[in-house]
Amino acid sequence: QVQLVESGGGLVQPGGSLRLSCVASGLYLSNYAMGWFRQAPGKERESVASISRSGGWTRYADSVKGRFTISRDNAKNTVYLQMNRVKPEDTAVYYCAASIRVGLPKRVDEYAYWGQGTQVTVSS
Repeated sequence: QVQLVESGGGLVQPGGSLRLSCVASGLYLSNYAMGWFRQAPGKERESVASISRSGGWTRYADSVKGRFTISRDNAKNTVYLQMNRVKPEDTAVYYCAASIRVGLPKRVDEYAYWGQGTQVTVSS
């Protein structure tokens, strides 16, 4: 049974930093591209970042480029999202997801496995 478990969310002040983690079980992580998505109340789920199977390629949404960094440690079956210089508009539930597709998938329907999400709130 595949499980993705996110952690690291919480309340952070604007301009602060947060590091999200996603631990995978029931799958061989290096066979999957991984992504972080977020969903704010009343909005559609959107792609934040993707990372290729080996970790050699990454892509980011324009809204987080230069502030967020996605990385992975296949030996630990873990994917990370380092969030720096956060803004109130980054407030959302953040999800990690696994895709069997090659490259850097960014659509929701390209990902087969999802975590339960972790809440990130940016507020002073």
